[in-house]
This record gives sequence, C-alpha cells and structure tokens, in this order.
Amino acid sequence: MPLNKPGSGKMKRTASTWRNATPRQQRGVSLIEVMVSVLVLGVGLMGVAALQATALRNGQSSLERSQVVAYSYSILDAMRANHAAALAGAYNTGGMQCGIPAAGNTLAQGDLRQWMQSLKEGMSGDAVNDTTVCGQIACVANVCTVTIQWDDTRGTATNAAAAGAANAEGGAQRQVQTVVRL
Repeated sequence: MPLNKPGSGKMKRTASTWRNATPRQQRGVSLIEVMVSVLVLGVGLMGVAALQATALRNGQSSLERSQVVAYSYSILDAMRANHAAALAGAYNTGGMQCGIPAAGNTLAQGDLRQWMQSLKEGMSGDAVNDTTVCGQIACVANVCTVTIQWDDTRGTATNAAAAGAANAEGGAQRQVQTVVRL
C-alpha cells in the first residue's frame, strides 16, 4: 500500500522534508567544534615535538657511544703496533685518568698523551678544562681492558632510575669497557 495515497493524509517523507521539518538548520561549524579540533591538533603537535626532542637526545647519546668505541680501538691499535711495550705494561694507566698525561720520552707515553688529548677533544671539545672524560688502560698478561668514562646526562634517564646505578643510561657518568687479547 503506497504511503501517499490520495485522501490518506499520510505523506512520504524524503530527505528534503526531514531537513525542512527540523527547527534548527546547521549551516556550518560552531565555534566550540573549531576550538576542540584546534586543541586536539595542538596536543598532537606537542607530542610530535616531544618525540623529536627525545630522538635528538638519544641520537646524541648513541653517537657518543660509537665515538668511544672508535677511541678504544685507536689506542688498542697503537698498543698492537708497540706490542712488546704493551705486554710489559707501559700503557697501563694505574687507574682512571681524567687529565692529559705529561709528555714522556717513550712511544707508549706519547701514544697515551695523544690518545687522551684526542679523546677529550672529541668527546667534550675542551681538552684542557674537561674533567668528565676519563680513560683507563689495564693489561694483565696479554689481555687488555680499555675503559672510557664520560658525561651522558643528555641520554634518556628511564633506565637509570630502574637500575639505580649511575652507569645506567641517563646517569651522570657512562662507561664503556673494551677487552681484547693482544
């Protein structure tokens, strides 16, 4: 039975009749909707900016770890070139050294001085006044351990609190040890 049969009084409702039947007609976007969308967009952009800052900070920390490994291998290569002196303990620092050693008369002393100076210049940019970049070399028999310590406060501090150690990522001091057999 059709709805708009003559004399039935019923009218077929179409989309245009529904639109005309409502008392209010929405013709655009209200100010509240615009403000909410701007707020959501602003929060999203702030999140992206925070992610970018964290990525830059962690990228710098990763670069410093890579540089430390390269500096470790540079002194190990010098020790391999002067193998007899390295086995005799001429490269041993006797503990963590944070200053540039005085100029010496032997090849091992010259290598140590050059290594520490390039390490400080590369990691901090200030070879004279820096006290945060330190190095240690300890050889026992033919196994040598090179330890480098530096300031890594720019790294992410999430692991430092969980581990409770200063050597964790984001701690004030970070150490990398390289152990090799000469």
